Amino acid sequence: MTLALKNVSKRVGVETHIYSATVEFESRGFNILLGTTLAGKTTLMQLMAGIEKPTTGEVWFDGRNVTGVPVQKRNVSKVHQQFINYPNLTVFENIASPLRVARLSGAEIQNRVGRVAELLRLSPLLSRRPSELSGGQQQRMALARALVKDADLVLLDEPLANLDYKLREEFRDELPRLFEDRGCTVIYATSEPAEALLLGGHTATLHAGHVTQFGPTAEVYRHPANLRTARVFSDPPINTATVIKKGGRFALNERVGWDANGDTQSMPDGTYVVGVRPHHVTRTEQAARSVAVEGNVLVTELSGSESVVHFDIDGQTWISQSHGIHALKIGESARFHIDIGRSMFFDLDDNLVAA
Repeated sequence: MTLALKNVSKRVGVETHIYSATVEFESRGFNILLGTTLAGKTTLMQLMAGIEKPTTGEVWFDGRNVTGVPVQKRNVSKVHQQFINYPNLTVFENIASPLRVARLSGAEIQNRVGRVAELLRLSPLLSRRPSELSGGQQQRMALARALVKDADLVLLDEPLANLDYKLREEFRDELPRLFEDRGCTVIYATSEPAEALLLGGHTATLHAGHVTQFGPTAEVYRHPANLRTARVFSDPPINTATVIKKGGRFALNERVGWDANGDTQSMPDGTYVVGVRPHHVTRTEQAARSVAVEGNVLVTELSGSESVVHFDIDGQTWISQSHGIHALKIGESARFHIDIGRSMFFDLDDNLVAA
């Protein structure tokens, strides 16, 4: 089952919500839509499902143009961020509701609900009402309703956002296994880069209505095609600064510079933007090709096993993310180490030159 968007765009009045996008999603494994709030993830899912029609372009599914086919005539399931369950129905009836709409026999409904309830550990809860369930159990019920339908296309719109940390970890491990043998196309929307990396599969990055890149998740993370993609795939935000390459050497400012190495040696002399993820800017020297910089501390965030420090270099804010507790005072000068070997270089049109 292959889902393809061909030059799909969506405008509402004078506003463009989705700019022309052409993507062919993978029919097996997870497909992830990664972007911040209002990047266009939900709108793109509504276009995929047939809830909305594109302004331009076509939506193809399994080799068929389904652009004008309404959602009621497509075999699509969607799980939302909010628990959308019927409060007056039992867990069994909530899960069975799409099968009753499809007019399946009582025996078939019993069989399908029983199988998916066992898969999601809901069997002891089938006679309860949603109000008697925990948040995690309610989200399991919503997932069960999506699975029981045996849909060709399953859309998961930030389904774990309202769960606590422990439940989210548990669901992240389970979700890929739940769908691996179902023969359906799965699209999963998230605003968290770490979640995309944990789920794996393929990722489409979205920025302000633009699909900036699509490919294997690890590849998109390691080799973003442009700076917009690198920004989407970095939390805390990626550090960027203008650098000048001249005669085989890069200069960040008058005091800080380093020799070109590897792929950066073939870059022509000129002005570039260097991108460094915060966990490659550390308090202690972590790599052979590191460059030391001095900065004035602006903010320190301590969270158990790591420290996030915002600091200033020549009027520009940088972020360091280090293991361990590094209690620094606001305003003090501190030394940080940039792992140049893990840096990315972009031209002034934001395209990746070397990584």
